[in-house]
Amino acid sequence: MNKELPIERDLVPEEFASLGEAGAFWDTHSTADYEDEMEDAAFEVNLTGKPTYYFAVAKDIATALQVVAQQQGISTQTLINLWLQEKLIHRAN
Repeated sequence: MNKELPIERDLVPEEFASLGEAGAFWDTHSTADYEDEMEDAAFEVNLTGKPTYYFAVAKDIATALQVVAQQQGISTQTLINLWLQEKLIHRAN
């Protein structure tokens, strides 16, 4: 009889305190050792959405944008898009 010995492994925490803690755990553990604890996941991916463009921004400008966005309670991305849209509308007139 050739019986496999049970794998000794650490328990996966119910919750991680941070993404860094989760990363540290999985950096030192193989998901292959935990396949019996995994659940199937169903999800859809929409790859036909609007494309995202990235542009380089000077660090001091990026910092200022982040401050203004935070003051207005919006994301930096939203602030940039609003300001650019305003500039283009003004230019068209």
